[in-house]
Amino acid sequence: MRSFPVLLVRHAPVQVAQGICYGRQDVALSPGWESIVSGLSVLAKGAVCQVLYSSPAQRCWQMAQRLAQSAGMELRVDHRLAELNFGKWEGVRWQDIDRTLLDEWAQNPAGFAPPEGESGQDLYQRIQSFWREVRQREENVCVLSHGGPLRLLSAFAGGYQPQLLAPSMPQGFARLFMVGEKNECVSTETDFSKHHKKEEPCQV
Repeated sequence: MRSFPVLLVRHAPVQVAQGICYGRQDVALSPGWESIVSGLSVLAKGAVCQVLYSSPAQRCWQMAQRLAQSAGMELRVDHRLAELNFGKWEGVRWQDIDRTLLDEWAQNPAGFAPPEGESGQDLYQRIQSFWREVRQREENVCVLSHGGPLRLLSAFAGGYQPQLLAPSMPQGFARLFMVGEKNECVSTETDFSKHHKKEEPCQV
């Protein structure tokens, strides 16, 4: 098995009031996202990424179209890369959600599902399915998605145990992994929203 690059990208900041729960809710990107794509294009070209996988959400798809064209990548939409479905919590302020339910979620992130939403295990299974295909194909890929899916993909690419409630990369960030046979990797994290770059050691 050859080593290959995996560039994980979280969409740019969005036009949503602070403290609002949103996952499947389709929200718009904040003005200025085009400059973030310009920086991502340079990174994707440097990593020789050939395929760009995108969540179907507007906030990812809009960026993906421009990025794929700029960096010369084949664009593929994959519905498995959608954010967690929060069901009846979508569009609701976190502070207005029943605290008992939030505590249940914190205690059992895999098994708990918001009313009419999906569980952490549902998210895990579809992202794991996507990652298995990426490993099998050994393509130089870029993945443009959301906090939840990227939290798991970062763990898969880095070779460490995924945590459903672990911090995810902020909006406008990218992480580049070199994935090998034993998940040996070097991880670089870049903040394109502020044009600030920092190195992050790969957790194994």
